[in-house]
Amino acid sequence: MNWFICFLISLIAAPLLVGVINKIKALFAGRHGPRLLQLYYDIFKLLKKDRILSSTSTCIMELCPIINLGAVIVATALMAGYESPIGFNGDIILFFYLFALGRIATIFAALDTGSAFEGMGASREAQFSAIVEIIVFTIITFLALISAGGFSLDLLQQISISSTGVGLAITPLLLIALAFLIVLLCENCRVPFDDPETHLELTMIHEAMILDNAGPDLAIIHYAAALKLWAMSGFLVVLVLPSVIVNGFVTICCYLVGIILVGIIVGVIESILARARFLKVPQLLLSAFTIALIAILLLSIFKY
Repeated sequence: MNWFICFLISLIAAPLLVGVINKIKALFAGRHGPRLLQLYYDIFKLLKKDRILSSTSTCIMELCPIINLGAVIVATALMAGYESPIGFNGDIILFFYLFALGRIATIFAALDTGSAFEGMGASREAQFSAIVEIIVFTIITFLALISAGGFSLDLLQQISISSTGVGLAITPLLLIALAFLIVLLCENCRVPFDDPETHLELTMIHEAMILDNAGPDLAIIHYAAALKLWAMSGFLVVLVLPSVIVNGFVTICCYLVGIILVGIIVGVIESILARARFLKVPQLLLSAFTIALIAILLLSIFKY
């Protein structure tokens, strides 16, 4: 029951997280900024518009937004709070590669339009994603080591900071959380990897890939992006929050508050940092990989 409530709230409240980030950025800039529910208004407005497709596109452009949304919804179902009923040993690998499926679908849709700008954005997305995969595998390896070889998202409850037997692993867990935060920023095209508010085609990544989308297709893409940010924030929350949290209403509240805190952190990061040059992005990602390796090394020292 807790899982169903968390999953339902995730589907409904995902655009709210984007509003929280925008409000934090507006607060740092000393302005009011967009409304907290602005993304809801944008999605509903786009759903009322007609679908406009590029004259050079095929059915791939029509199907890919739906594939992306479907993949993100399944990933959210795996990560909706604690103890997902559809979870299994190895679902953590499926969780990350469902996002990869959605990303590939978006890249294919961008390439299908035949636009030079969308092709440029797709190329950058593929390049950065290839580096992110290395970090993801390192994080999965860490979680498998600390949970005695398990690859299930449910085991995250047993490996949090207050878990029995891994009290000395606080530092490695925090390092892994930091590495995953960097992955979250890159996967969701946030500063310093990309700027979701930019309007210059030559520097955009995610926004460049959806330049030719309009109407319901663009609404689906925006909602899928918000839901992906929510699901990945949920993964970070479950990784960090103590497993001794009681079941029921308190668990749900802590899970939701944790996700909002992640949104606040992302908003602060985007407010105090500038977007990095493209040549610097691989270095940032490799720094996350190094942090994850250090976490594995420290865990090995603490365990043995």
